[in-house]
Amino acid sequence: MQQRLTPNFLVLLSRICLAAIFFASLPRLAFAAGGAVPSLVQDIGTSLLVAGGLAILFVRLKIPSIAGFLVAGVLLGPQGLHLITDPGNIEAIAQIGFVLLLFMIGLEIDVRSMLSGNRAVLAASAIQYPLTLLFGFVIAKGLILAGIGGVLGDMPLAPLYIGIAVAGSSSLLVVKLFQEHFQLDTQPGRICLMVLIFQDIWAIVATLVQPSLEQPELSAILFSFLGIGVLILIAAGLAKLVVNRAFGWIAKVPEMILLGAMSWCFAMVAIGTHLDPATELLGFNLHLNVGSGMAALIAGATIASSPFSTEIVTKVGLVKDFFITLFFVGLGITMPALAGIEVPLLALAVAAIALLARQFVVFPLLYLFRVDQRCAQVSAIRLAQISEFALVITFLGLELGHINHEIASVIILAFVITAVLTTPLFERAYDIYEAMKGTLTRLGFKEPADGGGDEAEEIELAVLGIHRDASSFLVELARAHPEIMPKTVVVDFNVSVHPRTRELGVKVKYGDIANEEALIHAGVDRAKVILCTISDDLLRGISNLELVKVLRRLNPTATIISNAIEMKSIAELRAAGADIVYMSRLEVAHALLDVFAKARDGRIDAVTEDQQTRFGDIEARSEIMR
Repeated sequence: MQQRLTPNFLVLLSRICLAAIFFASLPRLAFAAGGAVPSLVQDIGTSLLVAGGLAILFVRLKIPSIAGFLVAGVLLGPQGLHLITDPGNIEAIAQIGFVLLLFMIGLEIDVRSMLSGNRAVLAASAIQYPLTLLFGFVIAKGLILAGIGGVLGDMPLAPLYIGIAVAGSSSLLVVKLFQEHFQLDTQPGRICLMVLIFQDIWAIVATLVQPSLEQPELSAILFSFLGIGVLILIAAGLAKLVVNRAFGWIAKVPEMILLGAMSWCFAMVAIGTHLDPATELLGFNLHLNVGSGMAALIAGATIASSPFSTEIVTKVGLVKDFFITLFFVGLGITMPALAGIEVPLLALAVAAIALLARQFVVFPLLYLFRVDQRCAQVSAIRLAQISEFALVITFLGLELGHINHEIASVIILAFVITAVLTTPLFERAYDIYEAMKGTLTRLGFKEPADGGGDEAEEIELAVLGIHRDASSFLVELARAHPEIMPKTVVVDFNVSVHPRTRELGVKVKYGDIANEEALIHAGVDRAKVILCTISDDLLRGISNLELVKVLRRLNPTATIISNAIEMKSIAELRAAGADIVYMSRLEVAHALLDVFAKARDGRIDAVTEDQQTRFGDIEARSEIMR
């Protein structure tokens, strides 16, 4: 239930923010020992006080906290109350946040998992960034040629920076929302994560090329990539021979995991930034140095498949959030005062370009690479924001003199605008798709074929939706009752799993199980048994209760098996027409009780033998959802 903002709450939040600013503006106090507060400590404390107060208010207003951090920087900086004594203090600390952010992203890049996934989505993700960059560049250049580009025409490289800004989406915002809605393991979730990973890799490549944009030198760029290759080899070798073993030694001491991860990250940063001095000892210098961000990314990627990666992400994530807060505060400090309406209007234009790029580049590209209409559109809508990496590249461009403060302000404001739109777009993505579905079809973006088949054939079982439970069930069904497989129909809109599902010998129909016409077309109204294993927290457009009502109306004689995630739902589902209602957690609890009993008696080998008897070789088991 959505909470209302009461006047008392807003007054309280205003007082917190005012108190934070008041205490931050007091003259430096003295410690009991008589020493003055160091400027670094004062600046960090001031930033955290104001950023924290504003973040609470912004989150309550359903605005991403990052926007609050940027506003805090503007408020504390030279254009605001000038409470930061030395912006360099915040900038230095923020660089650590940047390194840790890249390290965390690297930990998400499990190369083996990526290569074993959908190759078409992999290819689409790999080329999306440069195509979207080109789209943004062309539109920005067109605005300048039309005489409405304003300050963009003052700097030759401005259109390129606009293209870079709209090419990427926010990993922080998108992944966080998928996790909060428990949808990261859905098809749109996996597509978005793949796209985001490649966007971050391309953004790092952009930072490598960035210093030579005014006078591009192919040899310098090639040697930069050679340095990356050298560092990858060094990191992979050390990870295999030393690091994974070291984590095995310290795994029993959880607090050492954080120290070990940080040590590995900054060891790679140190090696990457000192490749040139090392080669100079051999009598030559090829300028192979690797930037700290790319080195951190490589450090994370080389241990992403480690069994300790999840624990590392948890530990490092807590530290990273502290530094990232200061990073965005630092960006806000650099924003100049707005002299007129031109910068906000251009920011709105850049935000619009970012939204259009998702419809004219990302959606068609995913569709072209065999992602179905619905997943492609929902994924494109949920990626409709500017990346925090755009702010990093903008900051570097400002330091290099490629852009001025006005253009930097345009990109930062565009980021804030799209960040504010992210949550409502995420939550309404399926509704927006339904509203656009007819238009997309008329434009030629057809829904995929359902696989055909004789509509009069007997249907013993209808499985509605494919996820992990249904995946394992169908494999077990094929082993126990292979004769039923040709009489089984599966209805799902995730076309990427259709080929592997058909390999089990079942019929697969493309369709949204929330659509009654799709159910009729698939023959669900003729099925003897209907099974839905998709839980309410993954279903979109319908709930299990509503689905059971529809199924009972379509097929009064079928045996309907549904699932519930709450105890109170069981009676409601049965009353609606479900013959059998199961709860996955209760089934798991029953199985775990047996495992516990054997473990308690010291019969651990019996557990393994029982699993092998029932499921075969689990590691070699081929499932739809691996």
